[in-house]
Amino acid sequence: MDAPTPLAILPVTGLPEVGPGDDLAGMIAAATALLDGDVVVVTQKIVSKAEGRVVAVDPADAEARRELAEREAVRVLRRRGELVITETRHGFVCANSGVDLSNMAEGHAALLPLDPDRSARRIRDALRARTHRELGVIVSDTFGRAWRRGVTDVAIGSAGLRGIVDLRGTPDAMGRTLVATEICVVDEIAGAAELVMGKAAGVPAAVVRGLHPSVFGPGSVREKVVRSYGEDLFR
Repeated sequence: MDAPTPLAILPVTGLPEVGPGDDLAGMIAAATALLDGDVVVVTQKIVSKAEGRVVAVDPADAEARRELAEREAVRVLRRRGELVITETRHGFVCANSGVDLSNMAEGHAALLPLDPDRSARRIRDALRARTHRELGVIVSDTFGRAWRRGVTDVAIGSAGLRGIVDLRGTPDAMGRTLVATEICVVDEIAGAAELVMGKAAGVPAAVVRGLHPSVFGPGSVREKVVRSYGEDLFR
């Protein structure tokens, strides 16, 4: 990959409250001017709301929350108190199957989209039709990480982006050939976008501008980013 270029990370502000059936692409296109080569990062929360992936749950009922997380899982990997680490149908290993009560109306929880890559493709196709721009789209969510404290945003769905940039076989800065380096650019972009969205700012989308053309291309999170069982040392 060539030398890095300056990046701009722009919050998409002024979006209305999202409900089932809402046109996210139309809302985003009306709220910001997009350019060719932009990547639009949209939080899972508003995608789930637009797709009707919202259920009623009593926030004070720990057993009901646990049962909901287990219904959304294909397997439970660990338990500790009220925390359940699960694997979802998408192949994600995360807390409580991604079931989230934050920034939701009282008594409701958001579930992960059924197919986040498809969600990203739909938003991208609609944005391209409206703006006539060549774009990438990422659906992001907040995940913890094994062996490290804190959370960060990662990509759970993407469209128009390669997902992984494979640098194996290319020289490093000292001229040595890289043998194992694969960059998960969609996670890097999601994490960068979260810096302007935040958890309490009420900004559910951002635009990352100035990315190298090499990050664009066919790919998806499920196909390119999620490790297969044959490669996984921990499950």
